[in-house]
Amino acid sequence: MKERPRFYTAVLTDHLEKHRQMALVSGPRQVGKTTACRSLSDQYLNWDNADDRRRLLRGPAALAETLQLDRLVAKPPVAVLDELHKYSKWKSLLKGFFDTYGDRVHLIVTGSSRLDVFRRGSDSLMGRYLLYRMHPWSVGESLRTDLPPREIQPPAELTSAEWDALWEHGGFPEPFLRRDSRFTRRWRSLRQEQLSREDLREVAQVGDLGTIETLMQLLAEQSAQQLIYSNLAREIQVSVDTVKRWVDLLARLHYGFMVRPWFRNVAKALRKEPKWFQRDWSGLADDGARAETLVACHLLKAVEGWTDLGFGDFELRYLRDKQKREVDFLVVKDHKPWFLVEVKLSETSLSPSLAHFQAQTKAAHAFQLVVNLGYQPADCFRVHRPVVVPARTLLSQLL
Repeated sequence: MKERPRFYTAVLTDHLEKHRQMALVSGPRQVGKTTACRSLSDQYLNWDNADDRRRLLRGPAALAETLQLDRLVAKPPVAVLDELHKYSKWKSLLKGFFDTYGDRVHLIVTGSSRLDVFRRGSDSLMGRYLLYRMHPWSVGESLRTDLPPREIQPPAELTSAEWDALWEHGGFPEPFLRRDSRFTRRWRSLRQEQLSREDLREVAQVGDLGTIETLMQLLAEQSAQQLIYSNLAREIQVSVDTVKRWVDLLARLHYGFMVRPWFRNVAKALRKEPKWFQRDWSGLADDGARAETLVACHLLKAVEGWTDLGFGDFELRYLRDKQKREVDFLVVKDHKPWFLVEVKLSETSLSPSLAHFQAQTKAAHAFQLVVNLGYQPADCFRVHRPVVVPARTLLSQLL
């Protein structure tokens, strides 16, 4: 399998050149964090390695000794601390180390759990890090891996082979680059087993693994649907609070993610349950669910990437009102609706919900994205009325 450069290598290279803060790199298991980070590093320590773990547990001074930070060097070395989120006191270790030795080393810290989860409460690392969230391959990254000057790029045509590979094998590096259906099925099964058996046990210390594995299967079958917690609780015979806690845990481990409704300034809107999406769309049997999940993953990569690159504060939401009018996605920029996306496999008759919600939200753009339409060399973002666009065109303009 031939390695290909990632967009995130350019992101981290730019970080190392411009910023003194630590780079925290978060993303799903097997998304390519270690490969990208090690390609830039002079020193590498992995929490899963018993010898490295002993060095990390000895504290900041021992870590500085391991990294040989007392030596005279032309420029500070780059050190990677991999899978550090598995250490319960990782924040204290980083704070103490950075405050004492931060001017002698560039530090990259990775984790398969969301490293930004502590934002909910007090943040002991405030001002000491910049967060970068890594995602699988996308249409945009297949076309370009340099640092973007702005959010939206000019449209470009992806080859049919690349598009078919994304659709069939998903965007995780190994199956996407290998493009072998038998391998992809085995890889998907192994990744699921590692996440349920290893990550849940190590990070969350969940006891009832059998029941939570059943929940994972149910969530996979319901990708692109609203989460009805009471139905899930009834299905696996646990309380609603337990289901909510487990779903949140699975999102923190990047098994999937939730898209919440946008209700501000939308007349007669209801606060509905979130929608759930799998991180890996390749295993979804229903083409409609696969299409919507593929687009959701592309949009999430875009909004999180734009936010991490400092272009603004972006969110991914969806719209639904009491009359059951719905639009699949709304991208919000700096707390203001920016563009709407309704996903269709082949339908080219415009959904009336697009015009309705564009008028309600004052969003600048409203796209009906059609997966089975051929590429058009036209800038989607030059059009401000509701318009039918090929998925290959719109997605090529994102990260």
